[in-house]
Amino acid sequence: MKKIAIIGGGIVGMTLANYLDNQRFEISLFDDEKNQATKASAGIISPWLSKRRNKKWYQLAKEGAAFFEKLTVDFELNKEIYERCGTLFLRKKDDLQELEKLALERQKEAPEMGEIRLLNPEETANLMPLLKPAPSLYLSGGARLDGAAYLLHLKKRAEKRGVKLYQERAQIRKLDQAWEVSHERQRTVVDALAICAGPALKDLLLPVGYQVKVKAQKGQLLSFQTNFATENFPVVFLEGAADLIPFQKGKLLVGATHENEAGWDLQETSAAFEQLTDFADYLKNQELLDFPYRYRVGTRAYSEDFAPFFGPLEDDSSVVVASGLGSSGLTTGPYIAYLLANYFNEPEKSWKAAHYQKEMTTYIQKNEQQ
Repeated sequence: MKKIAIIGGGIVGMTLANYLDNQRFEISLFDDEKNQATKASAGIISPWLSKRRNKKWYQLAKEGAAFFEKLTVDFELNKEIYERCGTLFLRKKDDLQELEKLALERQKEAPEMGEIRLLNPEETANLMPLLKPAPSLYLSGGARLDGAAYLLHLKKRAEKRGVKLYQERAQIRKLDQAWEVSHERQRTVVDALAICAGPALKDLLLPVGYQVKVKAQKGQLLSFQTNFATENFPVVFLEGAADLIPFQKGKLLVGATHENEAGWDLQETSAAFEQLTDFADYLKNQELLDFPYRYRVGTRAYSEDFAPFFGPLEDDSSVVVASGLGSSGLTTGPYIAYLLANYFNEPEKSWKAAHYQKEMTTYIQKNEQQ
């Protein structure tokens, strides 16, 4: 039985641990969880109206959103983890008509988008009673995912599958025909590596001769515990403000910040609170801000073109990497993990992910002296 070590237990690493064939592989996963983005995140699974010009990113995000239908069944995700609740977009009236046109065009290749409907102010307020009446665009297929709840659920599942979980920082060293993983005064020799450690990928690969173009981005969210019937609320994209992400049992998340200069810092800041509560003008009243709240803070990885990169190293097929997911990680991460699992589970098939991304050498380069 071959041994595989996964470094990084966020949305990619933990999903990968659950999709790898545990009858063929002995699987170990290492993650100290300190700066983990997924644990701090909550996401809107609704990429269809993004105006990013990167067509490969959109293809990946679109298929990542569609993949949740399979993911939900495979991992038995309940509504406290993932739920299709619909998405509201609040914009000026003319902008909403443009968004509707874009939605109708993209729906042809993304039927999971569901119903597309322009709402008048009263219909918007009825669907999301916290908001003042305003026109909006509604997509019934939008969904929400609680990153922390997802990881906890998959961690329990991985343990039952026999995955060895280590809440420890790991380092790697290349051997002749294998890899050595060092952790907490222990050393484990494995046949293959999957490095899904976000921006830490840079420091992990540097000692073994690779330069990685990836940066750390701080993200902060606010999690309010309310007495609202949030299970009936859609997620909301607000123009020029934070997004509203409701969950079961009165929980409502607001976020998130994108702090490129803060890097690995996990300090909660009043500036983030001011930024994230800037949506108050959209609210019918200020009652939400009176409820208790807490911060969620994590560190994302982002690349120079703000697109994920993933797959085997071009000069070493025993190592796969995934990083640069940015703020769309909850949408793209599970699908990326599934593709990486298939790379190991079905080695007779060629790696087919080039249509999602640039060449890996755009992001990872071998040092000349190596």
